Amino acid sequence: MAEPTAWTAPVHECVLCPPLRFRFNGMADLPGESGVIARDADFLLMPDVAPLAEGHVLLVTREHHQCAAAFGPALWERALRWRDRVARLYDRAYGTRELLLFEHGPASSQGGGACIDHAHWHFLPGTPGVRTIVEGRGLPAAPADHAALRAFLRTGRSYLLIEEDGVATVHPGDGVRSQFLRWAVTAAGQNGTWRWQETFGLPASRRRFLRTLQALRGAAASPPDADDPPDSHQ
Repeated sequence: MAEPTAWTAPVHECVLCPPLRFRFNGMADLPGESGVIARDADFLLMPDVAPLAEGHVLLVTREHHQCAAAFGPALWERALRWRDRVARLYDRAYGTRELLLFEHGPASSQGGGACIDHAHWHFLPGTPGVRTIVEGRGLPAAPADHAALRAFLRTGRSYLLIEEDGVATVHPGDGVRSQFLRWAVTAAGQNGTWRWQETFGLPASRRRFLRTLQALRGAAASPPDADDPPDSHQ
């Protein structure tokens, strides 16, 4: 199988928008639409097709947004509710509410280390130490909230968003290598290959995807907490 690539360009060719949203799943013989763990009118939660560890999932917007900095206030608040829901799913599935959230935030095509110019947050259970790795590469941290991210995008700068140990920080992202934060996760101690193209479709990667789907779908089937976004099958 030829090495897959990801691209941006016109919205109708975005690999996280219909009709291409589950194209890579099909290439790797993985569940596509049926592999969505939970959803609502704005977001889909699904396993990464080349997970760095069991529990690695993506929160993907249904509509095309360049990055989370482009969200309106209501969508941003809903994304934060999904972050909290993922922490609860991790607690049910893996016995920990600690999570790592990261995003490559492109201000220009594939800027900030992004492979795909469609807003998506990565989540992994636990995995501390990524911020230290990023700062060690000369990318200082600043407190991150919606306004801070929007300031980067408004001034044409790409950013890196990291949340670990309950603290969110934003870092300058212009000029970093593609998949920089995936690399930082492995440098922080998560064993494995960071370039998704090198593990995509391999048996170990497929098993990790399927174990993640089974564990988190089971967790999602538990009675929802009051703060959980309501699932939708639209």
